[in-house]
Amino acid sequence: MVDVANPFAGCLAPTREVRDMELLISFPGGKRVDASFDGHVVQTDQPVSMGGGGTAAAPFDLFLASLGTCAGLYVLAFCQARGIPTEGLGLVERVQNDPATHLPTVVDIEVVLPPGFPSRYRTAVQRAAEHCKVKNMLAAPPEVRVVVASEQGAVVGAA
Repeated sequence: MVDVANPFAGCLAPTREVRDMELLISFPGGKRVDASFDGHVVQTDQPVSMGGGGTAAAPFDLFLASLGTCAGLYVLAFCQARGIPTEGLGLVERVQNDPATHLPTVVDIEVVLPPGFPSRYRTAVQRAAEHCKVKNMLAAPPEVRVVVASEQGAVVGAA
């Protein structure tokens, strides 16, 4: 019997090691901006219509993609822990923007269940998606501080 109040009962929830993290941001040319961390490089670019080369996703698009992929990771872990086939499983993320600010006002994430998905798990798989760490960070956002380092690397204006 699965505990629907805790969709991860009996399985390991996808978690990331809790630790501080440093990302190095570089500018390889044009409108490209890359982030390097943990041996990975995430490349970004602006669309051609905004002066970029369109060679990679724009930074904000990656942020939106992280919301959907994070929810997807939790849904995938839920299914894998229960031996539920994932062929045909997917998520569709739809973003509605405010025309004045161009910022999202609503983000809908629809979990598309595969044929034969056990109906008794519908509510639990929704709860699993709602455990997404990116979504939960938006509910309690961190303080984001911007400081400027001098040419010698000493931080100027830091508290």
